[in-house]
Amino acid sequence: MLVSAVTLGCALLLGQVETPEAAVPEEPRQEAPRVEERQEAVQAPPEEAVATPVPEVWNLQVPVPGADSPRQPFDRPVLCVSLPPTPAVPSGEWRARCDEAKKECLVTPTWELDAEGHETGQRLDRVNGCYDMLSPEVARGYRLVPAIAEAPPGWYRDERGRVLQYNFDLHRRIRVGGAWAPRWVRETEGRDNRVRVDFGVDLEWPGEPGQLHRVTLLDTELYLGDASSFDATLLRYDFRSEREEPLFRVTTFYGKPRRFDVFANLGFWMEALHAEQVRRGDVKADFLALGSTYATLDLWHSRDLVSYVRVRAGPTLERDRTNGFATLVPGAALEGDLTLDRDGFHHVLFGAEAQKILLAERVEGRPLRPERLRLRAGYEVIALAINDQPVSLTLDGRGTWRDDLANAPAGWEWSAQAGLRFSLWAPARRSAPVAHDGKG
Repeated sequence: MLVSAVTLGCALLLGQVETPEAAVPEEPRQEAPRVEERQEAVQAPPEEAVATPVPEVWNLQVPVPGADSPRQPFDRPVLCVSLPPTPAVPSGEWRARCDEAKKECLVTPTWELDAEGHETGQRLDRVNGCYDMLSPEVARGYRLVPAIAEAPPGWYRDERGRVLQYNFDLHRRIRVGGAWAPRWVRETEGRDNRVRVDFGVDLEWPGEPGQLHRVTLLDTELYLGDASSFDATLLRYDFRSEREEPLFRVTTFYGKPRRFDVFANLGFWMEALHAEQVRRGDVKADFLALGSTYATLDLWHSRDLVSYVRVRAGPTLERDRTNGFATLVPGAALEGDLTLDRDGFHHVLFGAEAQKILLAERVEGRPLRPERLRLRAGYEVIALAINDQPVSLTLDGRGTWRDDLANAPAGWEWSAQAGLRFSLWAPARRSAPVAHDGKG
């Protein structure tokens, strides 16, 4: 009994104590998936998204122009266009002239190229400005052809974009020159070793149709060495014209009647303040022509009136500064001024002039009415240009006969001159053409 009671009491005691719950093991925490895994988890785009076109990059690589490339026309508008950069043109800046009918654009880099064909920091010189833009979208509809940029009339551009002048107007310039100018005087039977320094300003402009104006300022020649002397003119003006109406008409009746028109293309020539110093041995004389007025008649002239052969005649009011009196000096001349080529490289001058001195006072050792005769022939050719300013070779031959020097025998003196002349501001001639595939 005792054992049974003890067993029953233990069972009741154990029934009143809470039995602990069984420990449930925790599930391990999962780490966040990596970026690559998340991207893989993104669902593939639907077929509609794949079919949507994506703008592609324009990888057109336009080559730089070469020596055989075409030239952009001078008279068409120019457009600015940005193209994909290339190793030669990293800026991608180009200039385009487009032909709508051909769907073709001639394009050239905006910058000059170096010897390796890469753009430099120098923009193209003497080109028309481009103000409108040609968008790349529109440019894709054209065939782009590399070309050489345009050049103004009288200028030429090479394949690197560098521009050079090849046409020069020697009647519009500031000139400075020097020459070896020995002189031979018959009476002395010797040679004067001299050098000549010359300078002056030449201007020329057309007036109304059929008219031409020409002005020379400070035309000066200094002779240094044996028998030093000078010849200088402050102002020379020359007006020439071409008449539309003939002066008179000549009709011949041998066979079929024929008419010949004779024109009188008259002009005007003048000088103001022409100073001359003459030396022959120990004799020196100074003359100052206060003013000269001559009428001119063209025997022939070119269509633009620049080249001519003519006669001129008129009086000069002169002061003999050595003897201290004024004289009247009528004169006449046959002269020519010829530009032999279209680009102005070859220039010829020639002339013969005779003068008679009147109203002079009697001077011992010379005639009462002295005379002068001058002959001249000259040739100038452009040899090269420095910064587009021409340097020319000059050849000149002169002869003078005069008896207006007191106590000096009358006779001839001859001079042969050869030298160089540098011209500043010598623009292209007004008739200069636009350069094409070749020069001019």
